[in-house]
Amino acid sequence: MFRAGLLFAILLPLTGAAQTAAPPSVQGPQSAANPGSHVEQVRLGDSVVPLVGPWKFSTGDDPAWSQPGFDDSSWAEMDMTPPTTRAHPNRPLRLPGWTARGFPNHSGYAWYRLTIDVQGSGQPLALKMPGHDVDDAYQVFVNGVQIGQFGRFSGRSVTAYNTLPRAFPLPNDLTAGKMTVAIRLWMDSATPFNSPDAGGLHSPPVLGNARDITGQVRLDFDDIAHVSGSGFLESLILIMALIMAGALYWLDPQEDAYFWLALVCLVTLLGNSIVQLASFTTPMGQTEAVILHDVLSTPMRIGLWVMFWAYWFRVPRLRWIHWIAWSLVGLLALGTAMLRPPLFGEKIPVEAANILIPAVMFLKLGLGVLLLVVAYMGFRRNKAEGGMAGAAVMLAFAANFQHELQLIHIGVSTALFGFRVSLGTISTILSLLIITVMLLTRFVRSQRLQEQWKMEIEQARGIQQVLIPEVLPSIKGLRIRSEYHPAREVGGDFFQILPLGDDGSALIVVGDVTGKGLQAGMLVALIVGAIQTAARQSTDPARILSIINDQLVERHHASGTCEILRISADGAVTMAHAGHLPPYLNGSEIQMEGALPLGMISGVDFPSQSLQLQPGDELTLMSDGIAEAQDSQGRLFGFDKVHDMMSKRATAEEIAVAAQSFGQADDITVLQVQWLGPGASVAFAAEPQLAAH
Repeated sequence: MFRAGLLFAILLPLTGAAQTAAPPSVQGPQSAANPGSHVEQVRLGDSVVPLVGPWKFSTGDDPAWSQPGFDDSSWAEMDMTPPTTRAHPNRPLRLPGWTARGFPNHSGYAWYRLTIDVQGSGQPLALKMPGHDVDDAYQVFVNGVQIGQFGRFSGRSVTAYNTLPRAFPLPNDLTAGKMTVAIRLWMDSATPFNSPDAGGLHSPPVLGNARDITGQVRLDFDDIAHVSGSGFLESLILIMALIMAGALYWLDPQEDAYFWLALVCLVTLLGNSIVQLASFTTPMGQTEAVILHDVLSTPMRIGLWVMFWAYWFRVPRLRWIHWIAWSLVGLLALGTAMLRPPLFGEKIPVEAANILIPAVMFLKLGLGVLLLVVAYMGFRRNKAEGGMAGAAVMLAFAANFQHELQLIHIGVSTALFGFRVSLGTISTILSLLIITVMLLTRFVRSQRLQEQWKMEIEQARGIQQVLIPEVLPSIKGLRIRSEYHPAREVGGDFFQILPLGDDGSALIVVGDVTGKGLQAGMLVALIVGAIQTAARQSTDPARILSIINDQLVERHHASGTCEILRISADGAVTMAHAGHLPPYLNGSEIQMEGALPLGMISGVDFPSQSLQLQPGDELTLMSDGIAEAQDSQGRLFGFDKVHDMMSKRATAEEIAVAAQSFGQADDITVLQVQWLGPGASVAFAAEPQLAAH
């Protein structure tokens, strides 16, 4: 019964007046006592006989009511003759329960009794209970002896299951003659909100030869398979969609929509599994199934659909959509729980349903409105996918609002090849098929873009490697060592060594542009080209910085730091910087005047100063990627460690390796220039390390 939705819960108050009026075949407890118990004549041949009664009925509970000698003449009568027409086009063909036959407010225990006179058998007999038309749990007695039950009865506690076909053999000595069949029923107080005519039996029990009854049970399970079989196809589609969405998210974790679709499929699959299991087995009680399916699975599934489409369309204000969606989901789950066992009727009074039912309806429709609003926002942003996405959204809406569609007389099930297929199943399958096409299209497009980006990055990196010297030039009187480790495929640090003649003079340039990746690499190419051009006009470091600065100011949002040293053949050094770290001379930091970075404002005069090198003196220049290295706890490598390594005259390689091992967060560049003296020859020229992080 747990899968029935809010439709019947909403219809119940509207049909309350009709339920209180018992049909002519039912005599309420106030009726005059019958002069004696009715005995139904049952003639058995090779067939089975439905026990239509009229049965005697009474609310309450007393073990004595199972005994054959009990006087039930004052009890009400329940005619169990099967109906020939449906009371409602969307309702199954079945008898109304006791809530619609004179006992509208009763839940808990009630008894049915029928005395029969069996003739013409002589073979082992069995009694088959209704396959899916009992509310909620029962025990069957014949002549005061319990022959079976469905549900778990323990003291005052009763655990009900989703009703399944069951047959119980009669004692071997009962093959003919008079016998009294007594059925002890128990109904949960929340069951009437799953159906407006709940309570007890909705079709008659069937008596017959044990062999024939066994065959009927098989037929009942076959009917269940035809009703629920389409759910297995839906589950199969859900499993395939779940695997596909998970695989796509693994291949492209940047696309969050894949993740949310996987969650949609997983939660929907779990909800379907509960229904399918309950249709054939009893893995859990009806209360547990209701909590998992109605209270948890259904609200969460709608919320996940909202989030999937929000991420699919990349709509703005995702944080607000999260907050609204999950607030509605939480309130809907809470409201549904208050209308379901074990709360309703026990902790929540029945009268509260007049408030809870409209509130739950409002919350669920609120989620539906949010889904449509998200879809509308998405269509405005991405009209190219509007047609297919619109169809998929409407199908997802139909799949999750079947009971609400019934209220406006839209059929939610149909027969296909002998199987009953629900609108929810059809909508879910079709929406997933459409989404699958959209997913694969987006994934292929994304992979093409990634390949294009990879090619462009490789090309940019190739350009950068051309601009950064792979082999350091051999310059008279200078020994040069370098380490260059970009944090990404394309780095934002750069350095240049430009010989100014054959006498041993040179320009040494080290810099760092703002940003990382491809954009930074392109800016590096621009600056390096500008440096080489400016060096043809002037060898003054400050003048070169001014020329580069004016070019960057014109480009807007292009900035960086730079340091230029001009080393003459006699060891004289002129240096200027634009916001870059000062160099170290023989392990000690050179104090320099502060300066703005490049590209901030035009017409800046960058500070310049000079010094004289002695043979053997060594200058070390580095980028801020050394000091800004971070470990896993967010602690910086820091300038103290830099100063400590410089005081120990660490090599360029040792400095770079130490920072990289600590935790590289930015590009790392270290350049060491040692002046050997005028005209001194260099035995070798070290190669820079061009290694991507």
